[in-house]
Amino acid sequence: MTVQDVFQAFSDPTRREIVRMLQDSDMGAGAIADRFEMTKPSISHHLGVLKSAGLVRAERRGQEIIYSLQATVFQEFLGYLAETFGEGKGS
Repeated sequence: MTVQDVFQAFSDPTRREIVRMLQDSDMGAGAIADRFEMTKPSISHHLGVLKSAGLVRAERRGQEIIYSLQATVFQEFLGYLAETFGEGKGS
């Protein structure tokens, strides 16, 4: 994971919404796709970007792939943002 990968992942509103959804609970790929009006391959692409950035983890459970938020990577990124753009910066 690089900071650039995470910024790229968060640059898309669909991916930001997927991260919000996974904050509540782990979800199967099908359940995630059902919440959007786009093709399953498009959702798969978004999940791949999030996975490549280290923001989500995929685990196969039988026939289904379950996605979960990688909280430590997410927290590291928030820490980076706070450190870089925090109060008092640029003043």
